[in-house]
Amino acid sequence: MLESNLYVALIHFPVINKKDQPIGSALTTIDLHDIARASITFGIRGFYVITPYEDQATLATQVIEHWTKGVGGKLNPDRKKALELIRVTKTFKDTVNSIEQERKQPVVTIATSAKETPGSLEPGSITPDLITIGDLRQKLENKASHVLVFGTAWGLADELIDTCDFILDPIYGTTDYNHLSVRSAASIYLDRIRNGR
Repeated sequence: MLESNLYVALIHFPVINKKDQPIGSALTTIDLHDIARASITFGIRGFYVITPYEDQATLATQVIEHWTKGVGGKLNPDRKKALELIRVTKTFKDTVNSIEQERKQPVVTIATSAKETPGSLEPGSITPDLITIGDLRQKLENKASHVLVFGTAWGLADELIDTCDFILDPIYGTTDYNHLSVRSAASIYLDRIRNGR
C-alpha cells in the first residue's frame, strides 16, 4: 500500500441523538466492514473505532479477529486485508496519541458533520474553521498526519467537534433529506478527497 498520512476515526462517544442530546451509541458491525473496505480502497493508513464501552470494544475485537485471524480471513482474504486496518481505542485522545506515536508527526483533526453550522454556539466556545475538500487535499500534501472524524447516531457532539482543528464541508444532496449513514458519508468523502471531485 502507498504511504499515506490520512486516517479515519469512527466515534461512538460523545455523539448526539435525534433530540440533539449527547449520548454514547452502540457499535454497528456493518460500519466496521464497510468503512474498512472504503479505507483500503482509498489508501487510508488506519481506521480507528472509538468506544469507551468495554462490551462494545470486545464485540469490535471479536469481529476483527474473526476476519483477520479466524476462518473469515481464510475464506475471504480481501476482507481480511480491509479489517486489518481497524484499531479499537477508548477515547479520541487515545487515537490521536496512537497516530502521533506511529508517524512521529503532528496530528491534524478534521471533524465531519451534516449540519450547516456545526459546533457549539455558546459564548466563549471555540469552533474549528470550516474547510473544503480542496483545502483538505492541499493539507494532505504536507507530512503531518490527518484524521477524518465521523460520528455515529446523529453525528458528533459539539464537545468533540470543538476539540478538532477543522470541520469539513458537509455533503449536500439534491433534496432536503439530510441523514446519510456514516458508512455512506465516509465513502463519499474518501472518494472526493482522493479523486478530487
